[in-house]
Amino acid sequence: MSVKAIETKKVKVQEIAEKFAAAASVVVVDYRGLDVSEVTELRKQLRDAGVEFKVYKNTMTRRATEAQGYEAINEFLTGPNAIAFSNEDVVAPAKIINNFAKTHEALEIKTGIIEGNVATVADVQALAELPSREGLLSMVLSVLQAPIRNFALATKAVSEQKEEQGA
Repeated sequence: MSVKAIETKKVKVQEIAEKFAAAASVVVVDYRGLDVSEVTELRKQLRDAGVEFKVYKNTMTRRATEAQGYEAINEFLTGPNAIAFSNEDVVAPAKIINNFAKTHEALEIKTGIIEGNVATVADVQALAELPSREGLLSMVLSVLQAPIRNFALATKAVSEQKEEQGA
């Protein structure tokens, strides 16, 4: 193997390692059985959410995970894999991939890394089932509004009762 080829591979491993280091969450999937249009649709959904979806050689990915201390996922790096990296939203890749896998059985979640911790398939699926940030904010807001709403209803009821008594 030429020196240039080795240098090119080192650069690629470093690039992959940097993606793992910067990611808030990572999901590794086996995409065998998906056709081109299905993979394109999945890529589009991930891209729209700011998630990068890449295919790398397993040997290079293993070297990169070892450099970052994530060698625990190397046992899953067999066969054709694609990796979703999200630097901002921890939930987005898990949610999009899990929802896509529900309608496309060929897509298989293999493992993940969530905020620096190696995750099982069950962990990734549990993360995917969490409500979105907007959903959580909506829940908090409704909890905060409930006492005010109840007070307003009670005040209105007292007011109506006094009007009936006064009439």
